[in-house]
Amino acid sequence: MTEKSRNLPLSRRGMNFETLMWFFTRLSALGMYAFILTALIGALVMGARTQMNFADVMRWSFTPNGTHVQNTNVSDLEPWVNPFWRLMASGMVLLAVAHGVHGLVVVADDYIVSTRGRLVVRLLSIVCMLSMIVISLFVIWTS
Repeated sequence: MTEKSRNLPLSRRGMNFETLMWFFTRLSALGMYAFILTALIGALVMGARTQMNFADVMRWSFTPNGTHVQNTNVSDLEPWVNPFWRLMASGMVLLAVAHGVHGLVVVADDYIVSTRGRLVVRLLSIVCMLSMIVISLFVIWTS
């Protein structure tokens, strides 16, 4: 008795939704690293190495929002509260929320066996994702 291979041959593989989402997961993680490194380098260039402690610099790196700088010893807040940093924070939020919700849906698909249950979890995930994005962008752009 010969056992069939569980892998598809290269000629039968194609770009489908699952493949695109696999790429999205990997690329979004790399994108988040790029956002974090850009914010960290930007903060260090703008003088955070002498005006902030390590925890404040890390908080700025993960969410570059001007309110994080207000609680530090930085005297001039003008370079920290410009549209570039708000766009950086917005991009980080959008990428992180989409990445996280996609991971949640993948894990839920592994454990929920009914089609209806999967649909409910996906719809709830989309509603939560949209509400988190709206609230986060409101905080970023109005603070």
